Amino acid sequence: MQEKERVQKIIKLLKQEYPNADTRLHFSNRLELLIAVVLSAQSTDEQVNKVTPELFSRFNSAQELAAMDIEELEELIRGVGLYKNKARHIKGLAEKIAVDYDGKVPDTFDELLKLPGVGRKSANVMLSVGFDQPGLGVDTHIKRVARRLGITSEKNSNQIEKDLKQVIPVSLWSDSHHLLIAHGRAVCQARKPQCSNCILVDLCYQCEA
Repeated sequence: MQEKERVQKIIKLLKQEYPNADTRLHFSNRLELLIAVVLSAQSTDEQVNKVTPELFSRFNSAQELAAMDIEELEELIRGVGLYKNKARHIKGLAEKIAVDYDGKVPDTFDELLKLPGVGRKSANVMLSVGFDQPGLGVDTHIKRVARRLGITSEKNSNQIEKDLKQVIPVSLWSDSHHLLIAHGRAVCQARKPQCSNCILVDLCYQCEA
């Protein structure tokens, strides 16, 4: 079986197993999504969803967010990891969006990367979830699952993203992102992967080893 065929079969099986796979972050507009995505780095979506309701209630625009005191931002997001750095990033990206993009979150990969705190994973998620464009961000779940499945042997997230995009059709990038994360959370867990319950056991190199 060719590698592209194998990977597409993996994605098909995951679609059947997780038909409702999607982002768990709570948001009502693109700016809120962007903030939630930045906050989610090295934090769980559950942690992020606990702090964002109060945070989001404090602003209605990038301009208002940019005007907030850094100390207030830090206090509002204290429940997530690296909150001091993230507060600086949030204030910085709000300022840049307000000044350079007329208050609107940019909709291209390269422009998103210019925002403080936004890396390749965050930019991919914004394109996929926020703008309904192809995007395949690599988080810890995707890195783990892709390596175990033998889709990549790389450890660097950027290279893993490249490897995935080479064997997954562009039309499936966004779905694949959510499906691989769902499988990593439910079955292919870090410490105790449930290989005996895995629908991909016949396609997984690690299980065959």
